[in-house]
Amino acid sequence: MSIKHPIVAVTGSSGAGTTTVKCAFQEIFRRVGINAVYVEGNAFRRYDRVTMRQKSAESRVTGQPISHFGPEANLFDRLEGLFREYSRTGTGLVRDYLQDDEMAKRLQAPRGTFSPWREIPLESDLLFYEGLHGGCIEASWSRRSMGPSHNPRVIRERMNLESRADAGVDVARWVDLLIGVVPIVNLEWIQKIHNDVRFKGASEEAVVAAILRHMPDYLRYIVPQFSLTDINFQRVPTVDTSNPFSASDVPTPNESVIVVRFREPKRFDFPNLLSRIHNSFMSRLNTIVIPGDALRQALEIICAPRIQELVERKRER
Repeated sequence: MSIKHPIVAVTGSSGAGTTTVKCAFQEIFRRVGINAVYVEGNAFRRYDRVTMRQKSAESRVTGQPISHFGPEANLFDRLEGLFREYSRTGTGLVRDYLQDDEMAKRLQAPRGTFSPWREIPLESDLLFYEGLHGGCIEASWSRRSMGPSHNPRVIRERMNLESRADAGVDVARWVDLLIGVVPIVNLEWIQKIHNDVRFKGASEEAVVAAILRHMPDYLRYIVPQFSLTDINFQRVPTVDTSNPFSASDVPTPNESVIVVRFREPKRFDFPNLLSRIHNSFMSRLNTIVIPGDALRQALEIICAPRIQELVERKRER
């Protein structure tokens, strides 16, 4: 973590609402007068789109699955290296993943490839990351065990990062504000099935098979992050999603609620939050529940004071 060069990371799976979160933070940064540098998690994939398809096909033959969740398809060490360097100096190496035609045309490179690595200019106030691995930990034990503990204290004790040279990668240790955005897993599966079938032309059987192949990496590298987040936003449908493989449509925000969990609840004025976010209520001493369509409003209300703290601390320094 850094006083002079803070890092804010939003971590969550595709379709979880991370784009809405990014827009909310952009508005916060605009109001507070922050010059932020934006980093996309896709930029730290190991392979371009064509190569990843080839690797996936090979993995189905060899029986050693590869997924965008795990280290075989990502540059975890370079992501941690960026966070470490930025927190110390305010710079570091980044690149872009050309995920659509507009970006590909602008950078004059094929869609699904990467731009060259470039150095972050020194004048930024903070780094904002959005992607799958903003709080990722890759310990040596995580490759040997299907089920590492999801308790943050146990995770840290096992890794003992200060004394173990072989502890692996810890992206989360450099983040000043870590936000989790995640749907319950059934909703995540529904979204993936509908997206891949409708927009990518995949069959439902192929998507279900991919979900099963990728599940070990999801359990090892995605789920544990949500025990390390400072604030977690989890979308929960209020309609039946008990069988995600037979769902006819994706539940809308109006058919959902969002469970917001705070790691340090004493830092927040819950009566004030409840009065400003209509139809919200507390379900636990560290948890509030808000309407599904109030995500952006809640993000701005809840996170703006934390961002202000980071900026004030930076400016005082």
